[in-house]
Amino acid sequence: MADVVIAGGGPAGRALARACARRGLETTLIDPAPGRRWRATYGLWADELPALPETAVACAPSTTLAFGTVPHVLDRQYLVLDNAGLRTWLDGGYDVVTGTVSGVDHGGQGSSVRLEDGRVLATGLYVDASGARPRGDRYEQTAFGAVLPAEDALRLVDGPDTAVFMDWRKTESGFLYVLPLGDGTVMVEETSLARKPGLPLEVLAARLHARLRAVGLTSRGREERVRIVLDVPVPRRGRTVPFGAAAGLVHPATGYSVATSTRLAEPVADAVALAWDRGPAAAASAAHRALWPSSARTVQGLRRHGLRALCGMPPGTVPVFFDLFFMLPTPLQRAFTSGREDVPATVEAMSALFRLSPWQVRKHLIGWRALRRSR
Repeated sequence: MADVVIAGGGPAGRALARACARRGLETTLIDPAPGRRWRATYGLWADELPALPETAVACAPSTTLAFGTVPHVLDRQYLVLDNAGLRTWLDGGYDVVTGTVSGVDHGGQGSSVRLEDGRVLATGLYVDASGARPRGDRYEQTAFGAVLPAEDALRLVDGPDTAVFMDWRKTESGFLYVLPLGDGTVMVEETSLARKPGLPLEVLAARLHARLRAVGLTSRGREERVRIVLDVPVPRRGRTVPFGAAAGLVHPATGYSVATSTRLAEPVADAVALAWDRGPAAAASAAHRALWPSSARTVQGLRRHGLRALCGMPPGTVPVFFDLFFMLPTPLQRAFTSGREDVPATVEAMSALFRLSPWQVRKHLIGWRALRRSR
């Protein structure tokens, strides 16, 4: 019987498995395809995960730009993860079982995890880190990307070592994301920030191909398809502990979650280890509290307000909104994108943005005026 069984072999599941194993908990990870490479491109802000080893970083662009209607140089270091290096860092200390979970039965002394092939794994604590399933009634971020040689990408961005966090200049209903990958190639991605339901990938693919044709390029390399659920509800407490995207850790207004999941693996594992002697129910409850303290729930509510405000803006207003956001002092930008439990700084960021906004933007943020009063 394992102490902890975790379903899901992506960065979130492996980060938690590693953290639990390092605290002496016998841990098993269930992965449908343990040998499959991670194909997604992961970017994050360096200040979100200061413990990241150099071997897990593929590229640290010298300049990161953002465009609403005008350029902004961002004063935060952006990183592109090396998937193989990240995985090596997160591997070790736990068992890996090939399989897919078909059901879980919880009992007083533990849980039974049923796999599709009929096997049953006994465990004290069951964690679901298998991701969030897209559904038509949820806000989604969707994107279609293509990998180009770096010299070709220079037709879209100035400088071979420049990342573009978002560029709204060519289309008001989406933006271009440009990311050097550190191997002589660049990912260019047509992105729909948030929509219910998500903008179809074929629409984004057509936009990207048209954008490339306009500068004399065609896409012949690897392609990437992205679909992220932005508004997974904060989970109710129970014997199953969701983690990663399944736990609603995706930022509702950016779609980012890898840094948050990796960072939270340590405090969640600490909470489980400290509560372990009090039984499985106590360990599950401790994990839920570590994931979603009241401050994090408050910030999540504020971020979801931001998501709804963005989705309610006319397309022509969105680039103006982002011009204003990137005019905020860097600490306030960081507070909204990365300050998961910092209620005062999140409120201050949203209030400052409201004060900066002209009426064409402010009328869509009208509920933000009450935020400062409620502090």
